[in-house]
Amino acid sequence: QVQLVESGGGLVQPGGSLRLSCAASERTFSTYGLGWFRQAPGKEREFVAAISWSGASTNYVDFVKGRFTISRDNAKNTVYLQMNSLKPEDTAVYYCAANKYGMSDNRPTWYDYWGQGTQVTVSS
Repeated sequence: QVQLVESGGGLVQPGGSLRLSCAASERTFSTYGLGWFRQAPGKEREFVAAISWSGASTNYVDFVKGRFTISRDNAKNTVYLQMNSLKPEDTAVYYCAANKYGMSDNRPTWYDYWGQGTQVTVSS
């Protein structure tokens, strides 16, 4: 069972930046595809970004392209989400997820493990 623990959320002003981290307990982390999803109050969970097991393939939803960057450090069993130019509409709980087949998938049903989430609030 893989455990995923997110950190790095918080309150930031519009236009600011945050870097989310997600640490995994499993040493086979390097074989998993990893994704970030988010859920705002009253809305369904939505895809944000994903990265393949090797890091060679990344996938972003259109509304974060050019602002968010996903990366991974397999030596540290950690995936990151660098978020720049944050907007109030980015306010949500952000979840890290891992899929066993190793791809940068945008479909939440393909993910096997999920973290508990970290709150990101963008407000002045």
